[in-house]
Amino acid sequence: MKKRWMLLGFLLVTIAFTGIMIYIRADNNSAVRNFFLHSWHKNYVVEEKNLAYINTTPKQEQVTVLSEGQGYGMFIAAHDPAVKESNFAKLVQYYLKHRDRNTQLMAWRQTKKNGKWSSERNSATDGDLFIAKALFLAAKRWKNPAYQRQGQKLIADILRYEYNPTTHALTVGNWADSKSKYYNLMRTSDVLPTMFDQFYRESNDSRWLLIKKTMLKRLNQLSHQHKSGLVPDFAWLTSKDAKPVKGRVTTDRYDGDYYANACRVPMDLAFSKDKLAKNTVHRLLKFFSKQNTITAGYTLKGKPVNNYQSVSFSAPIYIAVNENRNQGYDNLFASQQYIFAKKLPKNNYYDAALTTMATILTPAHRF
Repeated sequence: MKKRWMLLGFLLVTIAFTGIMIYIRADNNSAVRNFFLHSWHKNYVVEEKNLAYINTTPKQEQVTVLSEGQGYGMFIAAHDPAVKESNFAKLVQYYLKHRDRNTQLMAWRQTKKNGKWSSERNSATDGDLFIAKALFLAAKRWKNPAYQRQGQKLIADILRYEYNPTTHALTVGNWADSKSKYYNLMRTSDVLPTMFDQFYRESNDSRWLLIKKTMLKRLNQLSHQHKSGLVPDFAWLTSKDAKPVKGRVTTDRYDGDYYANACRVPMDLAFSKDKLAKNTVHRLLKFFSKQNTITAGYTLKGKPVNNYQSVSFSAPIYIAVNENRNQGYDNLFASQQYIFAKKLPKNNYYDAALTTMATILTPAHRF
């Protein structure tokens, strides 16, 4: 009798979970998406009189704004049907106010403590890329050519200050210039092929196509260096190849692992039709499809570095597998939907941003 009741309980839980998943799949572009967008705006978007910014440290005494967060916030806002142009314009004004040293690039971090703001010099390429993409999205949505012009100015400065003409790849920021030992350092999550295609169309500058070709090749080389297909957060480039960094290169001891930056790669490649992009993303999905549980980070040999799950890792995988259905990875489509089964975190900006991105990028929206 006890076993029968346990079996019945298991079946009821399974049926309930299946019902939730069916609801999520069927309504992902309406109620579920709107719920997450509302939660994102409520918990992370701070609107003032003339400005708006993404607070990446809510529930803390110090406010922290990152160019990466501002880029994600602008990208999300450009997709959010509840956001008016006046709301988006405030996000733009914050970016414009915090450009770095007479460039169109955004200074990578601002903090507010005890009512006083401070801004740090230097840019971060990942933030600038998403800000540019968001500006082009907004120009099309609201038919405002001013956003397009600003986006064109920004991508011109990305090439001017965040591009290495020897490796034909983007650097990690304007501080990693030819005089820096980090000039040949690549952040793998900066490989955004469909963005590069659009930036070429917006500028008619063929360097964007060269950047796309080169960075995709280096990323694919990194993927093929290990059976797992995993890529590191950062890699050293030459004019011909790429090698994972060893040890701590930035501030994280996992710089050479598949960790907090590389976890975005499946999302970054998901919508590209390029053969190298598709090969790399399929190698990643093949590895993850064989894992009983996808944990927060791996060595390049495929050994977990943590024993817990993280939506920062699962959301990009869900985006990629949603775009690659019926190709042997559908177990991931089911398992990674857990990211929608709970409320958006109120004090974890990165998890919240990538989960919200998953709601807008599957299945109807594209980079």
